[in-house]
Amino acid sequence: MEKQDLATARRQLRSRNIKSRKRALKVLHDARRQATKAKA
Repeated sequence: MEKQDLATARRQLRSRNIKSRKRALKVLHDARRQATKAKA
């Protein structure tokens, strides 16, 4: 299992591997969703 922090996800977005990119995008989307929920 790979790390699921934001820095790793941002780095994986530049990956050639499509699955890694999609996984990273999901991590970032979830993090942003949590941030907006906490703010509201």
